[in-house]
Amino acid sequence: KTKQFNSRLLLKYCFAMTSINLLLVNILALASAFAPNAFITRTASFRKSSSLYMVQGQGDGYKKVFVAGGSKGVGRIVVDKLLESGSEVVALVRSEEAVSELSSLEGVTVFKGDAMDYKTVEGAMDGCDAAITTLGGGPGDSDLKSRVDYVGNNNVIEAAGILGVTRVVLVTSIGCGSSKEATPPSVYEVLKNALLAKEKAENVLIKYYTNMNWTIVRPGGLVSDVATEKAILTEDTKAIGSIRRADIADLVVQCLSSKNTEKKILSAVDPSIPSSANVDGYSAAAFALA
Repeated sequence: KTKQFNSRLLLKYCFAMTSINLLLVNILALASAFAPNAFITRTASFRKSSSLYMVQGQGDGYKKVFVAGGSKGVGRIVVDKLLESGSEVVALVRSEEAVSELSSLEGVTVFKGDAMDYKTVEGAMDGCDAAITTLGGGPGDSDLKSRVDYVGNNNVIEAAGILGVTRVVLVTSIGCGSSKEATPPSVYEVLKNALLAKEKAENVLIKYYTNMNWTIVRPGGLVSDVATEKAILTEDTKAIGSIRRADIADLVVQCLSSKNTEKKILSAVDPSIPSSANVDGYSAAAFALA
């Protein structure tokens, strides 16, 4: 009788444990069904691109580079320079005209969308192994939440962090952060809103993305003309002057594959171009890329 009682007790115990396990499985399945979609998407995206950590920070050329701001100005020339260097380019642009132009270039994948929308940036960047952003706007609005200088650049930085894209080059401007002293007060007041927005994006990158091999490039006054090939990068925060867009684009692409520029903030000027902002003729020491 004792044996029969023990056998029945054991069967009841096993049945009870099986019921509890089934209940736990159902609870977990139910919880998964109602989990936030954003969390699931970002986790999956991170896993998809996590292998990028193995190839980054080696100082070599990057195979697939995301470019924000590639429809015009410095960013458009950056696209051409990257293609010349053998990299594929993924460009995020807003206008149909830009989509049409860039889509005609071999080696360029174009996404139409707004950098002010985080999910759009993340979707376009997914699968890239480096990112360059030249996003910026005019003096305009003082509300940081409406400025692409901050919101757009911040979206690029955040998406890179989520996706495991550890090489990021952020193009801002002389007048941001430690280079404020170099900017004539009258010029700073005119550009203040843009400079403060760019500076906030810089601070996000510096303070919260310490695992990234980032580079910040701060060009002086931009000029549209043929390259002089005499522009320099410098760590001197007193440097001020002008630089042609073709030259800054070339320096940005060189920075991308230079280990010396990792976690560096560099100003970019052209000593060969006279500048009203540098009436004293101040000369800064050039930074060695290699």
